This record gives sequence, structure tokens and C-alpha cells, in this order.
Amino acid sequence: MPQRIFITGLGLISCIGDNVQENLTALLSTRHGIGRLQHVDTLLKDEIPAGEVPHTHEELFTLAGIPCQEGYSRNALLGLIAAAEAHQQARLNHHSELRTGLISATTVGGMDQCEKYYNDFLTNDTRNIYIDAYDCADSTEKIAAHLKVGDFVTTLSTACSSAANALMLGARMIRTGRLDRVLAGGCESLTKFHLNGFNALKILDKKHCKPFDEHRAGINLGEGAAYLVLESEDSVAITGNKAICELIGWGNACEAFHQTASSPDGVGAFLAMKEALKVSGLEPAAIDYINAHGTGTDNNDIAEGNAIERLFGDNVPMVSSTKPFTGHTTSAAGSMESILSIMCLQHNVVWPNLNFSERITGLSFSPVEKLLTGIPVNIVMTNSFGFGGNDTSLIFRK
Repeated sequence: MPQRIFITGLGLISCIGDNVQENLTALLSTRHGIGRLQHVDTLLKDEIPAGEVPHTHEELFTLAGIPCQEGYSRNALLGLIAAAEAHQQARLNHHSELRTGLISATTVGGMDQCEKYYNDFLTNDTRNIYIDAYDCADSTEKIAAHLKVGDFVTTLSTACSSAANALMLGARMIRTGRLDRVLAGGCESLTKFHLNGFNALKILDKKHCKPFDEHRAGINLGEGAAYLVLESEDSVAITGNKAICELIGWGNACEAFHQTASSPDGVGAFLAMKEALKVSGLEPAAIDYINAHGTGTDNNDIAEGNAIERLFGDNVPMVSSTKPFTGHTTSAAGSMESILSIMCLQHNVVWPNLNFSERITGLSFSPVEKLLTGIPVNIVMTNSFGFGGNDTSLIFRK
């Protein structure tokens, strides 16, 4: 029998909270974190709202519990904060005999460190040693060193499916006996390059985003970090950790339809969800709630909607996107929205799809409009779809 995979630790920082509990409190009060940029000095700060973590670089050092020093990107600090929370809950500093890995995802990496010296590069042709923090793997290495996780350390970068793929890789490594437990997730910070890149694609909403709405106008970017601890059945028996829930299904597909867009019929999304169900051994009717990728772009929402209808037919489960709460945290979205989905299992709630008013023409379903409480939620699916058609779905069970 393959090892069951339990979630025993959660860590999260976003624009609506510095930890898991603060995020839960904000969600239950339907308080979002989308607003004017305060900590990225960009010409777009008065034009483009975003989900920015409300802390300066120095304040993030304090939250991370380390002294201020050069060479730490905002991305690395966000990752340290969330990873440490999950690490502590799962008591990963105990039982050193268990093989423990870190799989961290990011795409932005330390771009903020590069941007500090960009003008200097143009005018003086100089190099600053702190640019070493630019590399995507730098944040992963800093988290691994700080938390003393070293049996396996790697960084994934598959755009918006990155953190979901980190969780999937962790599950596979446990299933195949390579590791006993894994700290997996992702971190992403807002940078000028990040904002300008999405703005050049003309997919940023200048107002609060409205996924799955007929009049959707694009993305609100966000930042943050989220990590989960995955443990094998045998590991839990040794550590005595309480299982929060179980990761039972995962699936990835890469349709490669377009560099930055999904195919209109959502074939990649369909294949990812179908594979996740196959791994879980469940039928579509078993899913109680889908935390959709739901970016608010014209392309994603109709493609994902078509894929959901193709898979679930006339029995589409409850669906919503939580990106109007946190913004689209790109590479961290998969782990962040996994935690938000797990909260639904823990507290028998379904999060509302903020700002929805009118169903998309051509779709037969509408997202959940209001916070639902006191309802049975036993199995949830969460979707993360990246550029290049790299699509991943995960399934968690109470």
C-alpha cells in the first residue's frame, strides 16, 4: 500500500495577515487586502492596485526573527516567515532520523535586489555583491539554512503553478520512499519588473478584480508566502503530529498552447483536474468545493470554466476564487490557496468570490457570492495554472 500523505504544518503571510490565524480572521470577516502600493517605488503605484504585505523590509526582518543585514530579498524574508510557522507547528526540529526535504517555489526571486542597482549599472557599469541574492534559489537556500533542513533542497519555477508543483513533487517523493516529510510551498514578492511585465501584457485590472464575472478586466497582483508540511503515514506515527488533513490527489498537464495564455477550451486545466481525481481514486461528484485559479482575466476564467464544465457536467460543485482577497501571488498562489482551501475543511466554510455580479456568457455556473458557514466540506480541489499552459490541481480531504 502506498504511504498516505498528511498535512501537519501550515505557515502563511499575505496582504491580509502575518500568519495563518490572521488570514483566517480576515477571510471570515470578508476583509480583502487590495489597495495602493506603499513599498514598491513604481510609477504604477497610483494606477494599479495590488495585494501588498503591509510591512517595510526592516519590519519583515523583525517578523522573521533575524537581524537586519544585506543580501536578503523581500522574497526570502516572506518565505522565512511562512516556512518557520509551518516548521514550528510540525516540530521539524525533532526526529532528525527522519529524512526531511525543502521544496520551495518562486519566479520573482530577488529582483528587488537587482532593481536597487539598475540605474547604477546603466551609468557606472558597476556590480554590487548583494546581487547574489537575485537568484531564485537564494531564498530557498536561506530558508533551508535558517531552519536546518538539508536532506533534500530544491527550487521550482513554473510560473503560477510553481508552489502547487512543489507540493506535488513533495507528495511524489514521499510516495516513492525518497523522503519522510517535506516542507513545501512558495514565496513571491512584488517588484517593478513583476508589475511592469504583467502591465505590458495588458492583463492588470485598474480596479478591484472580479474573477468569473462577465465584466472582468484582469488581475490584481499580490505577494506573500505559504508553506505546508507533508508527512508520510509512518512519519506521523513517529512524530505524533496531529494530521490537519490529507493530500490525496495531484495532477499536472502542460498544454503549451501559448506562452502566456490558456487554450480557450481549457484542455490543460481539464487534464490536470482529471489526473488529480484519478490519483485520488475519486469520482467528480466527491468534490465539495473548488478553489479556482480564477485570475479575473478574460482568457483564464472562460478556459477554466469550460474545463470545469467538461469534467463535472451538470453537477459543478461550489466554486470561487480567493484572489480578490489576496491578489494573485503568482508562484506562491498554489500553496497559499491550498492553505485557504484547507481552512474550508477545518471550519466548514466556503469563501466568497468577491465582486461577482454577472455570470460569464457561455458558462452554466456562477461562483459562490457570499461567505458560507456551517456547511459540510469534506473534500476540496484547488487549481493553479501557469504561463505556458503548465496546469496543476491538488485535492485535500478532511
